[in-house]
Amino acid sequence: MRNRVPVLAVLLLAGCSQSPSDQSGEAAPGVDVTAAPGVAFSYRYGFQLPAARIVSVQEAHAAACERLGIARCRITGMRYTRSEDNDISAMLGFSLAPELARTFGRDGIRGVEAAEGTLLDSEITGEDAGTKIDQLAQARDAAAADRAAIDARSGATSREARAELERQRASATGSERDAAAAIAEQRAALAATPVVFEYRSGQAIRGFDPASPFTRAADLSIASARWTIGTALALLGLALPPLLLVLLGLWFWRRARRLLPGPVAPAT
Repeated sequence: MRNRVPVLAVLLLAGCSQSPSDQSGEAAPGVDVTAAPGVAFSYRYGFQLPAARIVSVQEAHAAACERLGIARCRITGMRYTRSEDNDISAMLGFSLAPELARTFGRDGIRGVEAAEGTLLDSEITGEDAGTKIDQLAQARDAAAADRAAIDARSGATSREARAELERQRASATGSERDAAAAIAEQRAALAATPVVFEYRSGQAIRGFDPASPFTRAADLSIASARWTIGTALALLGLALPPLLLVLLGLWFWRRARRLLPGPVAPAT
C-alpha cells in the first residue's frame, strides 16, 4: 500500500489567509526535504493575477527553470487556455532536484507578487518512498531466496517434479523482477520532485484583500453587467429576424395598397 505523509493544515492555509502585501518577503509554505528523509514530495501552487500578466509570468517561471539546467530542472508540461469570456487559466509543470523545490516555489510566488498577483492556495503531498523501498527489497530478497532453493532442488527430482519447480522458479523470478522495477521507480521519485504552477486570471482592488467583501462585490457587479449585456444581445439576435420579417411584410402590404385602384364612387 502507498503510505501517504499528511501535510500540516497550517502550511496549506498560510498562503490563502494572507493578503498579497502580507505574503511579500515570507517563505513559501513548504516542507524541507531534510525534515523528512525518504519522503518523495510533490508541490502544487495556485496563483491569481491580471490576465495580461499571465503569459509573461509563465514565461519567466519557465526561464527560471531553464537557467537551472536540465540536470536540476525540467519542464514537464504547459497549458494556456482562454475562454469565451476572456478568462484565462494556465499551468506549468516542472521536475526539480528535491533540494531546490522549496526555494523554486518561494521564488515563483515572489514573481507572481511582482506582477500584482497573489498566492491562492498551495498543496504539498508526500509518499514514504524510503519505507516502501525497504519493503520491496525484502520481497525481492525473499523471491531470490526462493529461486535459489528451487535451483538447488531441481537436480534431484523427477521430470514431472522438475516441471512444477520450473513453474515456481518462473514465478519467483517474475516477483524478483517486479520488486526491482518498483524499487527503481521509488528511487526515481526521490531523485526528482514534481512542482506544478497553476495560474488563473483575476484582478483584486488595490489596497484590499482579495477575499474582502469589496472585492467580491466588485467581481459580482462585473459578472452581472457581463451577463446582462450578453443576455440583451442574445435576445436581440433572436428577435431581430422575426421583426425584420414583420417590417418587410408591412412594407409590401403598403406598397400593394398603393397599387390597387381606389373604391368607385356610386353614380348619382
